Amino acid sequence: MLRVAIPNKGVLSEPARAMLREAGYYAASSSRELVVHDPDNDAEFFFLRPRDIATYVGEGTLDVGITGRDMLLDSGAPADELLQLGFGTSTFRIAAPRGTATRVEDLAGKRIATSYAGVLERWLAERGISATVVELDGAVENAVALGVADWVADVVDTGTTLRQAGLEIVGEPVMRSEAIVVRRTGAAIDPAVETFIRRLSSVMVARAYVLVDYDVRREHLDRACALTPGIESPTISELANREWVAVRAMCPRRDVHRVMDELYDMGAKAILVTDIHACRL
Repeated sequence: MLRVAIPNKGVLSEPARAMLREAGYYAASSSRELVVHDPDNDAEFFFLRPRDIATYVGEGTLDVGITGRDMLLDSGAPADELLQLGFGTSTFRIAAPRGTATRVEDLAGKRIATSYAGVLERWLAERGISATVVELDGAVENAVALGVADWVADVVDTGTTLRQAGLEIVGEPVMRSEAIVVRRTGAAIDPAVETFIRRLSSVMVARAYVLVDYDVRREHLDRACALTPGIESPTISELANREWVAVRAMCPRRDVHRVMDELYDMGAKAILVTDIHACRL
C-alpha cells in the first residue's frame, strides 16, 4: 500500500489536495481528517504538520510526502526531492533594519532571528560567515524591534510584512522554495511511487497545456504547424474540401491567445481551445 503525507494546514494544503484529486486519488475535502483511505488506488493519505512531513518520510514511516523545499532542507531529514509541483512558491531572504546594511557580509557577528535555523546555519557555513542564529517559532518580523535579534531571515512572498516592520531585504535569495514531492534517500524502486509521480506530472502537464483545433488552407499548413508544433507533431486530418485541412495540437496555455491571433491572421477558421483534464506523455 502506498502511504503519502499531505500538509494538514497552510498554503500548501488545499493545492495539494486539489492536485491529488485531479490525479485520480481520493483526497479529503476537510483537513480535519487525519487519515484518508483510498482503496481503489491501494493508498493511504496522512494529514500532518508541513514541518513534520520530511521527518516521517526520511524515517521510512511513509513512502512519499508533499511539503515545501524550505521545510525539507530545514529538517535535515534523509529525504530527497523527487518532483517540483509548481505551487506554493516563495523565497527565503535576509533582511536588516532599513538603511543599516547593503551586503550579506555585514551579517558577521550579528544575531539573526529565523524560523528556519537549519537552512540559515547551512547557508552561513557555506559562506564562512560567523553569526548567531536565534531560532523562533513563527513570525520573526518583530524580533529586531523587540531586541532579540539584529537581522532576520524569513520566507518571503511579497516582502510587505518586512517593510511594515521597518526592514529591507539584503542580497540575493538564500533559497527559492515551492511545493515538492519528497522520498527517503536511498529508498528502493517502488511501482506505486512511480505511478504516483507519473500521475502528478500528468496533472501539471494538463494544467500547463490546452488542445487547439483549427482548419487552415493547405498552402498555409507549414506556417500553421510551426505555430502549433504539439508535443511530437500536430495531428493533420483531411477535410471534404481538399484545399483545407484540420489541425489538432497541444499548446502551452500561456501562449494560446497569441497563437490564436496569429492563426486567425493567417486565415485559419474554427479555432477551438479545449482544456486537458488528464494525460500521459
